[in-house]
Amino acid sequence: MNLCEMIDRFSINIPDQAIEDLRMRLQRTRWTDEIVNSGWKYGADLSYTKELTNYWVNSFDWRNTENEINGYPNYIADIDGVKVHFLHVKSERKNAVPLMITHGWPGSFLEMMKIIPILSRSRSPFDLIIPSIPGFGFSQRVSNPGCNLWFIAELWSKLIKELGYHRVVAQGGDLGAGVSTALALKHPEQILGLHLNYIPGSYSPYLANGEEFSEEENLYFKSADEWYKEEGAYWHQQRTKPLTLGYGLNDSPVGLGAWILEKYYGWSDCGGEIESVFSKDELLSNICLYWFTETIHSSTRLYNENSKVPLRFSENDFIKVPVGIARFHKEDPFPPRRFIERGYNIQYWKDISPGGHFAAMEQPALLAEEIVLFTEKIIN
Repeated sequence: MNLCEMIDRFSINIPDQAIEDLRMRLQRTRWTDEIVNSGWKYGADLSYTKELTNYWVNSFDWRNTENEINGYPNYIADIDGVKVHFLHVKSERKNAVPLMITHGWPGSFLEMMKIIPILSRSRSPFDLIIPSIPGFGFSQRVSNPGCNLWFIAELWSKLIKELGYHRVVAQGGDLGAGVSTALALKHPEQILGLHLNYIPGSYSPYLANGEEFSEEENLYFKSADEWYKEEGAYWHQQRTKPLTLGYGLNDSPVGLGAWILEKYYGWSDCGGEIESVFSKDELLSNICLYWFTETIHSSTRLYNENSKVPLRFSENDFIKVPVGIARFHKEDPFPPRRFIERGYNIQYWKDISPGGHFAAMEQPALLAEEIVLFTEKIIN
């Protein structure tokens, strides 16, 4: 059967019982203690987590999030037996450039909600394809081993083809940067250009015999090691024993929220004030998406699957399509340009401030403008 016959319109409607169950669990939270006046030093700040939970119980309305999502065309595609959720927001203008944006962790397709209207109104028309990675949101949880960035890139390749596009601009941050890189490496014939606001952590370029990394690159390796020592506990747990973590996070909404919340605080350019860049509703919408779809374990499991097939480029591996880099200043660790150029054909680079890991949410206008400028450069 042709895949086009396997793409169905989709509407989100979480049952009332699930919403009420969440509220009851929140009200029964057994709170932990903390070191006095420790703030965010030991993890998600207790006072703020309580404040957010109180808002969650008494003020947050998931139905508002549902209505916003359902305001865009949602679809489910069955690709090789894997059900993939995606938004497909088509431009009314002719000759629109198809732009596929892939999210990361602990985000979701909801990261793109603020950038969709900006790109839809930009001077360069885009057809937006925003899929949910398998095991995230409303995409299927794949229970067999092997659901890694290469596997997902193959799904994206088939989705592009069956949507009727010959070539797309692929964009991504975090895990989405890895998937988009794998797509550009294995299917360059389908890629007009690759735009990234993150470089995959497992990326390692090929070095010829006798070639060495520069002093700048070696300093980056040292700083990255230091970052992982301070901030990488989540990464080590998720790439080694994600199931053990999953029991608690899938059962406790506050536990789940705190695990995610810590990253939004620590990785964003919020200056110590998380609500300077994210509203409570934005934070809770993303947390609720993980909760209602029960995808926290399947999403963290992707770290384990990816660790088995890292982006280690061989002698003939090189991203030949045009590459654009948006380097937001709070995104750490971020390799120097020389290190990236060993494997990517960089045609556009922009250092940007303000902004951090969640660029599409933190600075949607700045990220959108960089995508537009890069696209105009490669198609004109």
